[in-house]
Amino acid sequence: MAFLVAVPLPGPPILRRLHFTTTTTTRASAAKTDPLPEELQLVADLRTPHNHIRVADVSRRATGHPLAGARLLLLDGPGNIHSVSFPRCPLTRTYLDVFAALPPLLPRPSLAVLGFGAGSAARALLHFYPDLSVHGWELDPSVIAVARDFFGLADLEKSHADRLLVHVGDALEVEAVPGGFGGVLVDLFANGSVLPELQEAATWRRIGGMVARGGTVMVNCGGGCVEAEEEGRDGEAVKDATLRAMAAAFGDGMVAMMDVDESWVAVTGPAVGAPEEAAAAWKARLPPQLRQYVDVWRPYNGNR
Repeated sequence: MAFLVAVPLPGPPILRRLHFTTTTTTRASAAKTDPLPEELQLVADLRTPHNHIRVADVSRRATGHPLAGARLLLLDGPGNIHSVSFPRCPLTRTYLDVFAALPPLLPRPSLAVLGFGAGSAARALLHFYPDLSVHGWELDPSVIAVARDFFGLADLEKSHADRLLVHVGDALEVEAVPGGFGGVLVDLFANGSVLPELQEAATWRRIGGMVARGGTVMVNCGGGCVEAEEEGRDGEAVKDATLRAMAAAFGDGMVAMMDVDESWVAVTGPAVGAPEEAAAAWKARLPPQLRQYVDVWRPYNGNR
């Protein structure tokens, strides 16, 4: 199946709404761009200096597909999913829902989201936790523009103007706020892979410096399901290197991990889920839809 590739035009990127699923055009760059599966209908397509951005809807008739009826934000050539939105539902049925289980562990009700995407994590966080404030950072202003046009971010910002602040800028250059955030969510990718800086312990030490005493960092480490544009940058190997860097920065026994449909999520702090009383207290503060994520963490010890 062929699909539309937007050819770069002079001036700022131009967002185009599409009323058809497939077409063919000349490649705009040397980066690999994969065709969309048949169950996806392309809604918008643009290229920026940072991304190849596509918005696609999963057909409601895609029987058995876990994301049937959802809208997806696809970034980079391979089209890895970076945000998911279902009508009238704050959850995504993906690893992003694990992020929404974090607030009960925080020493203060504030979160920094590094790699905001279209705001899927923020939507769930604001829905379930009325006292939580969310600060999001996204490098590409066009991603935020797409989020406002196609994922309801503009309405979310209006409805939660006192609790949601979206910043355009480099998430790795964020200055620590006085007292620190209660926690930090990290979902940073480029060219279809977890940022190379996240395989360095020094980066995690800087991110750890953003959180308040007793605060927590939760991370999407990718995995085998993530396809990079750069040959040889294997998703599993990058995930393992990211976990090693986190362990080097936060210390032995201070990183736990879990697998959500081949996407690996890690969290810092004492091993999550132990002792049993701590797990029970965490569950009690979660909505029922998120309690399943408490018991599946396991300590990272350098091995899978």
